[in-house]
Amino acid sequence: MTLMTKFLGASAALALSAGAALADPALIFDLGGKFDKSFNESAHNGAQRWAEETGESYNEFEITSDAQREQAIRRFAENGNNPIVMAGFSWATPLSEIAPEYPETSFVIIDGVVEAENVQSVLFAEEQGSYLVGMMAAMASETDTVGFIGGMDIPLIRNFACGYAQGVKAVNEDTEVIANMTGTTPAAWNDPVKGSELTLAQISQGADVVYAAAGGTGVGVLQTAADEDILSIGVDSNQNYLHPGQVLTSMMKRVDNVVYQSFMTGGADIETGQIKIMTLDNGGVGYALDENNAELVSEEMQAAVDEAAAKIAAGEIEVHNYNSNESCPVLNF
Repeated sequence: MTLMTKFLGASAALALSAGAALADPALIFDLGGKFDKSFNESAHNGAQRWAEETGESYNEFEITSDAQREQAIRRFAENGNNPIVMAGFSWATPLSEIAPEYPETSFVIIDGVVEAENVQSVLFAEEQGSYLVGMMAAMASETDTVGFIGGMDIPLIRNFACGYAQGVKAVNEDTEVIANMTGTTPAAWNDPVKGSELTLAQISQGADVVYAAAGGTGVGVLQTAADEDILSIGVDSNQNYLHPGQVLTSMMKRVDNVVYQSFMTGGADIETGQIKIMTLDNGGVGYALDENNAELVSEEMQAAVDEAAAKIAAGEIEVHNYNSNESCPVLNF
């Protein structure tokens, strides 16, 4: 059973169960909440899978503002939780300051890098998975115009967009890719209304497939796409079920596997002091195919994407990573 934690007011201390075992792991979500149907929820699913399989418990906390980050990390560390897993790049700054104070605690940060002996940094090859769904978008499009809607305008999300555009262009060099970001602050992760507005704007420009990499904002993108009878592409967790027959696929970013593996390994045995990259080759990214989108994905489409995935994993196709030089060869931001 999950041990819930909460703040009793804006400045109150984080309440932790007094009965928690010293070695209980902990998971701290990013802004947007654990049920954002995307990144945070994938992390939650991994923790739940571990709890159900082991019968053990863990602590968790959902922040509602950036001001809570330092307090959340410190209180879990003081409570003896180990490992402590954080979902989101925004944890990097507070963790870099706090981790050295708790050398016996193992920390895992997802989507961020912290150089410390007791921290494992986990990154994903988002560009690889996005390349695959970009191919699918181009093959499914009837207008030769597809869209991308990101959350906060940061290099991480530009990498999603760049990989997507490369996949689109690999199928049809003449297909236009319209890319928009929701905003420049963390609020961009949880603005479904803005996501809806951007989707309508892209539809007005001819887009008939829209890929959302925007956390909770993406829920508005997928809803509007379904309402307007165009296809959408989900992200992070499998979002095909949200609108069966309308979501072409979802770019799976297996945050759940990172949390599950971290909890299963245990704080004492996690390989800290290094960066772990989750790729197509090790099952870190991919695309979703299930009963909700089976009729949308032809055998030809699946064969082409699977062939590309195998070539990317083998190094025969190189997908440019935006973060390598902060530029994209096929898309201007």
